[in-house]
Amino acid sequence: MADLDLNLLVALHALLETNSVTRAAERLNTSPPAMSRTLARLRRVYGDPLLVRAGRELVPTSRALELRFEVSALVEQGRALLAKPDTVDPTALVRGFALHVDDAVLPELAGQLLTAVRAQAPGVTLRFVPADAAGAASALRDGRFDVEVGVIDPADPQTRVERVRGDRLIGVATPGHPLVADRVTVAAYAAAAHISISPRGIARGVIDDRLALHGRTRRVVATVPDLTTALLAVRSGAVVCPAPALVANTTLPALGLCAFEIPLPLPEMTISLAWHPRNTPDPAHAWLRTLIRTVLRSGDPVTGTARADKVRRVPLG
Repeated sequence: MADLDLNLLVALHALLETNSVTRAAERLNTSPPAMSRTLARLRRVYGDPLLVRAGRELVPTSRALELRFEVSALVEQGRALLAKPDTVDPTALVRGFALHVDDAVLPELAGQLLTAVRAQAPGVTLRFVPADAAGAASALRDGRFDVEVGVIDPADPQTRVERVRGDRLIGVATPGHPLVADRVTVAAYAAAAHISISPRGIARGVIDDRLALHGRTRRVVATVPDLTTALLAVRSGAVVCPAPALVANTTLPALGLCAFEIPLPLPEMTISLAWHPRNTPDPAHAWLRTLIRTVLRSGDPVTGTARADKVRRVPLG
């Protein structure tokens, strides 16, 4: 630890963001010769030139590109730790936030979050936006999204991802469907007409993998891109679909649908919150993140179980 100099990380961050010794020196209020000496020291530490000349400019090496995201995150976290704690008055806040919310979470989160925001911060507007072709991770990095909520795939090192709660899949059907009225067995569940949910149009998923262990396949009659379409399709016909247990409390009763237990051991659905590290110290952004956590955890947190009066619990068979 005697040789640990965290100022080297700050200097490296400036060099990798500017690709210039002169501009990095200006940013850190030092001289170009001093920054040149720091770059030479960094080169010895990493055993890599980090920045090499290409014509009149400096360009990063492959090793420098690998370090860029991690160094940026560490410096931003360090600044947040050392910064004076700030507070925000939500009632005086006038700001817009862009949110990308997973389809599995949006039906329950949108209304409750909007109600909470209107009560606490009437000057705040929310934009629920879909992910584009570039993906949510790049949108967070570029500032097109403020937060992402839902089942989040592993992101790049520049994105902060925090588990908020767990959830699980339940089955959804109309009140008169046999899977709601009768005992649910693996055979009966597999024989039902199923709606599969996939934004990419892939019918097979984890349910099919678990059914295969029982030597069975389900009959998928349609594949739809989102949960809302699936629920409306279930409402209009004798089909079933999977859904997160999160929707059992309000969304299913509003649509006149019922939930039943899927007679298979399925993995947990992890509901997470993601944002770019540059927003970590922002008090307004921190307020929004706290509000989202509160709303998501206000139902049945961690266990991800729906209320007992909304889901029929049946033995496996």
